[in-house]
Amino acid sequence: MRWIIALAPLALAACGEQSAEEKEAERKAAVAEVEANQKPPTEQLTLDPIRYPEIEKYDLFGAGCSFTPDGQGLGTVVLANPDKGYFIRDGELQALAADMGSAELPYLARRKYDGLAYSFTLDLDDGSGEQSGYETTDYRGRLAIRDGADNILYRAEGLVQCGA
Repeated sequence: MRWIIALAPLALAACGEQSAEEKEAERKAAVAEVEANQKPPTEQLTLDPIRYPEIEKYDLFGAGCSFTPDGQGLGTVVLANPDKGYFIRDGELQALAADMGSAELPYLARRKYDGLAYSFTLDLDDGSGEQSGYETTDYRGRLAIRDGADNILYRAEGLVQCGA
């Protein structure tokens, strides 16, 4: 009789044990939670306008396309040239290589540009083009800038002007 009383706590403890499958599922859930919380918050990207003084300073002349977001007046924030794309972040010029496998835009600009820390895509509505000057055409378009983890840091619609 005494042995029944001595073994009762052990029997109750055995009932509460998890199976190996339950332990593994619990471990995987804990690992997934830790990994999900290790992702840093996405950067808030603010673009500086590219004006004539910056174009002169960095020698950004040439044919291609520029992007000006709606509501920013004449504040162009991206230049897309045949071989490189540019934007200014915190006063520092960011130069990205043209993705030669991406779609070609007017004046040999490209749809996608890639850099070490950022990439951007410039999409334009082909049917919306209106000639605005002797060698320039204005389009409606969209700009998306992403970080190395493919998070969208900046997205806007606006005017895409292509020309020489």
